[in-house]
Amino acid sequence: MDTYFKLEDQLCFPLYAASRLITKCYQPVLDDLEITYPQYIVLMVLWETDNINLSILGNKLRLQSNTLTPLIKRMQEQGLVKRARSEKDERSIIISLAKKGMDLQQQAHRLHSQIKENLGINAQEAHDLKNLLNKLILNLSP
Repeated sequence: MDTYFKLEDQLCFPLYAASRLITKCYQPVLDDLEITYPQYIVLMVLWETDNINLSILGNKLRLQSNTLTPLIKRMQEQGLVKRARSEKDERSIIISLAKKGMDLQQQAHRLHSQIKENLGINAQEAHDLKNLLNKLILNLSP
């Protein structure tokens, strides 16, 4: 049999499986915070840079507007974020943290220790893997 069709020889499968398993590690804490993983990564960007343009947020998260817009609307309904038209350009939407979204930052710190514990790799291996994945993402991005 051609090894091209063997699952264990594929790069895509371990990436897919690792992504699912890492996201699963986050789930118990995210459930306690009553947010999803996509909501968590939106909050992470906003904790770093509040009052961000929706299109810049989408670029940072590598999400298209048809995915990001409903996500942001749900987050607004939950009281996590606020949406407003830019005063400079009314076509532009600015996303900012609501108080509930700000407050979650303190509670989310326990995610990092739980993830480190579950990964089973040291800090250097995690750093090298992240760099390699970022290179792969850059190479695959349009």
